[in-house]
Amino acid sequence: MNIEARLAELGIALPNAPAPIAAYVPAIRTGNLVFVSGQLPLTGGQLLATGPVPSQVSVDQAQEAAAQCVLNGLAALKSIMDDDLSKLQRVIRVGVFVQSDDNFTDQALVANGASELLESLLGEKGRHARAAVGVNTLPKDATVEVEFTFEVS
Repeated sequence: MNIEARLAELGIALPNAPAPIAAYVPAIRTGNLVFVSGQLPLTGGQLLATGPVPSQVSVDQAQEAAAQCVLNGLAALKSIMDDDLSKLQRVIRVGVFVQSDDNFTDQALVANGASELLESLLGEKGRHARAAVGVNTLPKDATVEVEFTFEVS
């Protein structure tokens, strides 16, 4: 299924690609791979979730934030693919960073918010290798940050 059609079917509008918050590019292509820089859960210019899991943000809220990172990552991909997501062949790898309280060990559950959305949008092509890492802080106090490697044609 076409990813744009699947987004529409789910009632999801892809945002504009967020601008970088420092000295880097949102995405870069080399050969048939696109590396998308870490995406924060920005929506409408505001962070969807801030602070650590679970003391300030629930796992469910963090999963929603991770899903928003996916939408921002796809928007970054689209911005360097001549606005054509049909060139996306598959998701290769996803790296999820979760701002975590010291004793929180369920980063993988938070990362599922990103992984499950990718699989829902792309089916088998959305299945990917993944890392889910707990960190003590993230830029702008974001709860999650997600980076991507995509294969494109």
